[in-house]
Amino acid sequence: MSKRVVVTGLGVVSPVGNSVQSFWDSLCQGKSGIDYISTFDTANYPSKIAGEVKELDLEGLVDLKEVGRTDRFILFALAAADMAIKDAKLDLAREDLTRIGTIIGSGVGGLRTLEAEHAKLLSRGPGRVSPFLIPMMITDMAAGRVSIGYGLKGPNFSVVSACASAGHALGDSFLMLKAGMMDVAIAGGAESAITPLSYAGFCSLKALSTRNQNPQKASSPFDKKRDGFVMGEGSGIVVLETLDHAKARNAVIYGELLGYGATGDAFHLTAPSPDHEGAQRSMAMSLASAGIKPSDIDYINAHGTSTELNDKLETIAIKKVFGEHAAKVNISSTKSMTGHLLGASGGIEFIATMLSVSCDIIHPTINYDDPDPECDLNYTPNAAVKRKVRYAMSNSFGFGGHNASLVVGKYEPA
Repeated sequence: MSKRVVVTGLGVVSPVGNSVQSFWDSLCQGKSGIDYISTFDTANYPSKIAGEVKELDLEGLVDLKEVGRTDRFILFALAAADMAIKDAKLDLAREDLTRIGTIIGSGVGGLRTLEAEHAKLLSRGPGRVSPFLIPMMITDMAAGRVSIGYGLKGPNFSVVSACASAGHALGDSFLMLKAGMMDVAIAGGAESAITPLSYAGFCSLKALSTRNQNPQKASSPFDKKRDGFVMGEGSGIVVLETLDHAKARNAVIYGELLGYGATGDAFHLTAPSPDHEGAQRSMAMSLASAGIKPSDIDYINAHGTSTELNDKLETIAIKKVFGEHAAKVNISSTKSMTGHLLGASGGIEFIATMLSVSCDIIHPTINYDDPDPECDLNYTPNAAVKRKVRYAMSNSFGFGGHNASLVVGKYEPA
């Protein structure tokens, strides 16, 4: 029999806070985490801004000797996973560790390490390249290190689907929990791609905002002035459990993960199809999976990248799926404050969506000052809204035509 899946723990590392409470408070207050890049010289770059993680305390998580042998995206995952496990009050000494899985997505992985070690290769020769290059760089090592650190021996892998990576990691965990392959999943995403090479590539692609004069206003999803996304970094990881397992240990439940949709565009390397048909099917599939109607959804946490094409086409897709109800749904973009965390975005945005359901508060889309006539839905502009949220959806869409949609709802014992 298919099992119900609930959310019992949350962990966040983000440009607007390195705890769940600080993250959520910042979102509800409309606080931007975007500023000038501090980690490399941007003099020759057209885009000079990003959402960097600041003041992350790693004490107790990683031996200081290990920090230099661990890529930044892995450190983010370790910190967020530790928060989520503690938040869930998961006593691993009492658990069957073969029934706990670790599924963490990343779009890019250890690019920072790759760049640094490649520079060593060119300047000092192959003998000076770190023996830790491969385990620091490969994308599966966020999941691997979390699994090793806590002795978790259930399903353990990474999902790589660009900006849909964390969404797919959460969705795949959901399916495996429902199928009985594990009782608990540590799932989400981690990313740290604010690096010279990454930025050069995205700048050449003309994907990034160049509104450098006011960093906090640059990420403006659905606004007429939007000119590209702003990069962010961090990690969002949650504890998912079967309802039976959560009840057996008297866990506090944030809400229930009800539905998952995953589709492919089969259209273009970076652009969605003209009517975002893949996104439509992803959203419709997640609703069908959850067993609810479009009119049941109160809130959509949009992919909302602040790019001209994506915001317009996501709006069209929402209208196609939700019909007249589209105008009644509150929509918001977390990226307006955090920037775009690429493969980790679906993790922190899932957490924001779950908190909306848990707290009956919808965080705003900030910088929505000049409405685009082609983006004419209720994007919850500039101020949080208190509203009963029974069911909500989180969307993640990635380069390569990858789409993921997740539906969450209030936990109802019956």
